[in-house]
Amino acid sequence: MLSQVLSATIHGINGYIVQVEVDISSGLPTFATIGLPDRAITESKDRVIAAIKNSGYDHQMRKITVNLAPADLKKEGVGFDLPIAIGILAASETVKTDKLKKYVLIGELALDGSLREVKGILPITLAVREISETKNPEIEGIILPKGNAHEAAMLNCKNIIAVNNLKEVVDFLNNEISLDPVVVEGLDIKNIKHPEDLDFSEVKGQEFAKRALEIAAAGGHNVLMIGQPGAGKTMLAKRMPTILPMLNFDESLETTKIHSVAGYISGNKGLLSFRPFRSPHHTISNVALIGGGTYPKPGEVSLAHNGILFLDELPEFHRDVLEVLRQPLQDGVVTISRAQTSLTFPASFMLVAAMNPCPCGYYGHPEKECVCNLFQIQKYINRISGPLMDRIDIHLDVPSLKSSEMIEDKSPSESSSEIRKRVLKAREMQIERLKNEKIYSNTRMTSKLIKKHCKLDEPSKKVLKQSIERLGLSARAYDSVLKVARTIADLSQRDSIEAMDVSEAIQYRSVDRRLV
Repeated sequence: MLSQVLSATIHGINGYIVQVEVDISSGLPTFATIGLPDRAITESKDRVIAAIKNSGYDHQMRKITVNLAPADLKKEGVGFDLPIAIGILAASETVKTDKLKKYVLIGELALDGSLREVKGILPITLAVREISETKNPEIEGIILPKGNAHEAAMLNCKNIIAVNNLKEVVDFLNNEISLDPVVVEGLDIKNIKHPEDLDFSEVKGQEFAKRALEIAAAGGHNVLMIGQPGAGKTMLAKRMPTILPMLNFDESLETTKIHSVAGYISGNKGLLSFRPFRSPHHTISNVALIGGGTYPKPGEVSLAHNGILFLDELPEFHRDVLEVLRQPLQDGVVTISRAQTSLTFPASFMLVAAMNPCPCGYYGHPEKECVCNLFQIQKYINRISGPLMDRIDIHLDVPSLKSSEMIEDKSPSESSSEIRKRVLKAREMQIERLKNEKIYSNTRMTSKLIKKHCKLDEPSKKVLKQSIERLGLSARAYDSVLKVARTIADLSQRDSIEAMDVSEAIQYRSVDRRLV
């Protein structure tokens, strides 16, 4: 007796259809699962058998063989519990096979037969929709646990059937009950406002740093803040998302897929509307940061895709951990290679980093004395390699406020909403300028585009030439200065770059000045 059930799983951040074939034959009672399953799938036999029995169905102790096709791709996850159980019941003629070709089944079974939600439903749903519209029009929808219903239905895909337990699935497939498809009202991302619990108006002073972060947000530039403990570096970084543009639909869909695969989308959460802000601890491993594992999963750099990756206390991160950031900072993707597979995850993020100016933290403090010598200070800065530092467009000093500045009750500075308006206008100019290049910010301009869109007049060239000779800027740092100058001009709504834009951009190379 043979049955076939459609299911799906994740490969990278994309879903693909898997055919679950179940054969029940005479012989010694065994349960074998083939087709490159992971350990969670091979252990499913005990969950499946217990769920079938506890749902009130007979389970004959016979030889059961489960094949997951295509057999040459690795399968992972607990989502195959439901299709395997239905395949066994269909092979034993407990379930009618009329509807099996029309639905993709996925879900984890508890021992009592109830269904638990699984990871990666959004990319799986997208894969089912694409295949049903192009290759296999027989597929009408997907049957999944109720815990995944909102995530699957938020794109208004047809026939999302949410169920509570195995018995409901059997009754539905046998036409004994009818279940209405789940419908979620479309999410209007443009009308969602930023939360008001964080705002730039709460930060006292630091006008120079706020200006630099506004430029970074407008052009998508990477930033390194250097300042004493308590100067406000973390406070400023956490408020960066409030001045960034909202995610557009394509960005939101791609970012939500990554978070779905990682298991961070659950309950009634819809598409992500705010840009992600990831802040891993400095003890993180390179695999956790960049992604990987036996079955490669996205790391922090991918979870920060289209958002911000904040690395506090940058020199405290292990050197090999920081060096793996080079590829994603340069290319916007990260490629993870293993013996049997190679996966590419999107990783286009803004790097916002913070560090102390010296080991003790008080170099340049207006009131506290630094106990470090120049050699210790230089050695501390050199924990960050030159190639990584070159990939950071903006370096800025964030000095500590004097006690008098903290006590004085001045009028609040600009709010995040006011700064965001200027950022949005600058981004609009960039989108219009780069619309044929499929990039949306100045930081992603290639050398060819820099040459085309960052032309300098004679006074600007003179200022830049003097700076290169004095600071010894590398070719990459030279490009960074031009890109930042282009963003400064965009904030002023000017098509041409002027000498004052170049001069301001050079101010944001404090580490280069420090090393001279």
